[in-house]
Amino acid sequence: MEADMPRLDPLRRFSDRVEDYVRYRPGYPDAVIELLRARAGLSEATAVADIGAGTGIFTRMLLAAGATVFAVEPNDAMRTAAEAELRGRGGFRSVKGSAEATGLADGAVSMVTCAQAFHWFEPAAARREFRRILVPGGWCAMIWNTAIVDASEFAAGYERLKEEFGTDFRHVRHEYIENTGRFDVFFGPGNWEKREFGNFQTLDFGGLKGRLLSSSYAPKEGHPRHLAMIAALGKLFDRCQKGGAVRMDYRTEVFLGRPA
Repeated sequence: MEADMPRLDPLRRFSDRVEDYVRYRPGYPDAVIELLRARAGLSEATAVADIGAGTGIFTRMLLAAGATVFAVEPNDAMRTAAEAELRGRGGFRSVKGSAEATGLADGAVSMVTCAQAFHWFEPAAARREFRRILVPGGWCAMIWNTAIVDASEFAAGYERLKEEFGTDFRHVRHEYIENTGRFDVFFGPGNWEKREFGNFQTLDFGGLKGRLLSSSYAPKEGHPRHLAMIAALGKLFDRCQKGGAVRMDYRTEVFLGRPA
């Protein structure tokens, strides 16, 4: 069974999926930035550590808001992709580091963001590190695009496909973090709030295939289950497509607070 499992190490498990990640992962609604402006004081004067920045999807939005952004990412391939796109942008700082050891100075930032990343961190060590690099009273935002699995026939079928073919899908999904009490431990009870916003992608079959293969649990070409997975994806697409595309709906969830 071990040979069938992808590397569980989050520092390397996306290294061979960067191209699909860049092209097919969803962005985040502008309402997330507006929330950070209204509740956490995000402005052109803000220094942000975007932890687990990956290929820079959320970093790009923070830069557009005028912030100085330390994009902290341990995976060399993902960090290189972010640098290739964002190197010339004012305020962009690429940092090889992790949530547990960012390499940033004490009190270097007034905000920490983690977009589609916090579930990979070691919580206690990350909390210590975030508190160290944040100024007193600094804010932290955990952000996820969470698929709405009952949104449509397509959504339900796609969820079943991930469960059937995903090599370790049940082990890496993030949806249950809120129910474990981890945010109360991280922020302190009652010291955080949750907001939700609608989000979606419209994908042709090529885009849908790329979106699936950007996920670390999806068997890659050469894996014994890859061809069967792609065939099942094609049948699902053909059954549910309208005008040559399917819609993938998400709840963008933001957990915002000040680590106590």
